Amino acid sequence: MSSPNSDPSSMLDFCRQHQAGMLDLLRRLVELESPSDNKPAVDALGRFLESELVRFGGKVSFVPQEKSGNHLKAVFAGNSGRPILLLGHLDTVWPLDTLGSMPFRVEGARAFGPGIYDMKAGIVMIIFALRALAAARAEHPPVLVLLDSDEEIGSPTGRPLVEATAKECQAVLVLEPSQGPTGHLKTARKGVGDYTVRVRGRASHAGVDFEKGRSAIVELARQILEVTRFTDISRGITVNPGVIQGGTRSNVVPAEAWVEVDIRIARAADAQELEHKFQRLKPFDPGCSIEVVGGLNRPPMERTEGTARLFHLAKELGGRLGMMLDEASTGGGSDGNFTSALDIPTLDGLGAVGEGAHAVDESIVVEELPRRTALLACLIQSL
Repeated sequence: MSSPNSDPSSMLDFCRQHQAGMLDLLRRLVELESPSDNKPAVDALGRFLESELVRFGGKVSFVPQEKSGNHLKAVFAGNSGRPILLLGHLDTVWPLDTLGSMPFRVEGARAFGPGIYDMKAGIVMIIFALRALAAARAEHPPVLVLLDSDEEIGSPTGRPLVEATAKECQAVLVLEPSQGPTGHLKTARKGVGDYTVRVRGRASHAGVDFEKGRSAIVELARQILEVTRFTDISRGITVNPGVIQGGTRSNVVPAEAWVEVDIRIARAADAQELEHKFQRLKPFDPGCSIEVVGGLNRPPMERTEGTARLFHLAKELGGRLGMMLDEASTGGGSDGNFTSALDIPTLDGLGAVGEGAHAVDESIVVEELPRRTALLACLIQSL
């Protein structure tokens, strides 16, 4: 007998009863290290997850990739309506063998390990939310699960698949971690891009022919000061020269130098303005030349009406589960940026509560795992 309107408390009961199983699966996922640049490792995680997803009705397929890991897609049948997309990623920022210095462990109220917060706990939540719905025989729309393999490096191969899959769906629920220890959901994210500014000068002997040289490093220093003026905090625009390189030896006037610049924008309309500013850069020293390449690679996730509706639904359901949910914006990007830019309602940050993404203290709050999973199940059922 199906239950079209299962009580949220029953979902929470199921998840709490399976907390030990959730932690055990989470340990196994963390210990299957999956750095973005290691295809065999990412594919091993994908194959393991395939076995988990098919156990309760998922039809799993892979989208093969030559260099990055294969993307995983799973389809779960529903009762009616357009599908819901549960979106996440397989890869982490941590290199292979990080477990030697950051083993999976539970200490007090927290569980630690590389990739646990970003975002292997989110994958565990997907699996157990779907299990909870299946156990309750609850009615819900069809569900698509997409876990791409290169999100942490900008989704160069994942983006087309994410966008194409999202276009089939009524809504996208992103299992990236929540906003810090408060567990806020994310209704806006900044767009992300990068530029490289390369300067070419003229080499000379720093002692014998100093005057004949044209220092690429001196010119680059001037250009760095120029691009930092593009930052406008009041508009959510930040420009960060993060990596600089140049020169060969201290006794050589350097012929070449370059800087890698990170940009973040809150509004899509600001991308073109920044592009114009970077392309209009001119050398201060006429003996030097400048080349600028790059641009925006993730559009901003702006707070749309559709996203706001998803948040208010989540907040209402969360209240019935004893959760006080709020929303936040963040400067970091995710695959949710791509789906939101297509004007598909997207709610991000539905994953674990914790902190330390990409840091040695990466961890989740264990007791929140069942509640967040029950919330996800209730959201799926309510759409």
